[in-house]
Amino acid sequence: MEEAVLTIELPPADILDALRRMHLIPLVMAGERLTGGVSSDIWRIDSPSGPICVKRALAKLRVAADWQAPVERNVYEARWMQRANAAVPGAAPALLGQDEEGGALAMAFLPPDNHPLWKAQLRDGHADPAFAAKVATTLVRIHAATAADPSVAADFPTDNIFYDIRLEPYLVATARAHPDLAPRFNALVATTQANKRALVHGDVSPKNILCGPDGPVFLDAECAWWGDPAFDLAFCLNHLLLKCLWTPTAQDGFLACFDAMVAAYRAGIAWEPAADLERRAAHLLPGLFLARVDGKSPVEYITAEPDKDRVRRVARALLSDPPDRLDPIRQAWTQELRA
Repeated sequence: MEEAVLTIELPPADILDALRRMHLIPLVMAGERLTGGVSSDIWRIDSPSGPICVKRALAKLRVAADWQAPVERNVYEARWMQRANAAVPGAAPALLGQDEEGGALAMAFLPPDNHPLWKAQLRDGHADPAFAAKVATTLVRIHAATAADPSVAADFPTDNIFYDIRLEPYLVATARAHPDLAPRFNALVATTQANKRALVHGDVSPKNILCGPDGPVFLDAECAWWGDPAFDLAFCLNHLLLKCLWTPTAQDGFLACFDAMVAAYRAGIAWEPAADLERRAAHLLPGLFLARVDGKSPVEYITAEPDKDRVRRVARALLSDPPDRLDPIRQAWTQELRA
């Protein structure tokens, strides 16, 4: 879900039907559409007990490319929310209901006045390494708790969904744009699929993280998957690097956030050698970096070709000679920014 804005509109019948099946409203009620998302219809609904948020998955995402995704991902998003809150209370909004028939869920509405979006804060140049460390600590606690309970895997048979909405649009599609790097991208896909170790969110991006009064709150776990936690770490670090082109005045802050996130996450790895996970994250990160300019889901704020070429130059070099640590990636990007 992208940064949301409110527009007054009568909720459509399918949203209201889903709410009735969840026994959350007895009558038709007013609401406001939360716009900006590409993968779901999202509504703020005024219920008798207060506002709630309703989310219904779309079969075709609102992007330029033809990007299809199964709507049953909504079921696994609800399950991820429950598992995340069990591991770290408050790590996700409280789940209020699930409507498998309509591909919808209802959750607590968290007001933006005390739950600002992390992406908006980064856009405005507010780069807080302490908050980045909290994001990493919460994430690694969820990974550690689920890695310690492999039975969780049975609730997330989502290999195909994860491939359709993460591996194919990011890595496979980017390989088509850079055919000389296709063997490297294919290897990244294979390694990611082979390392099934913990419950993965799949879209750990600043646009999906609220800065709550008690810490980060994660949204939009539509890609939830029992798989490689290195993907979540690399996915979020990627955004901190890209933000350097969005708000250049805050580059040093974004890089400090990168360092804080790496250190905090690495300190919490308990289910495998930390160096092994960092190696996989370091190999993935350049591929994800390149994907955000040449994959199916390019970031909206990098539009100038010279900026895209900077990403391509660094990513291609790192893919050709992949480092085993994350710090060399940060150093390579820093050198490019200061060239």
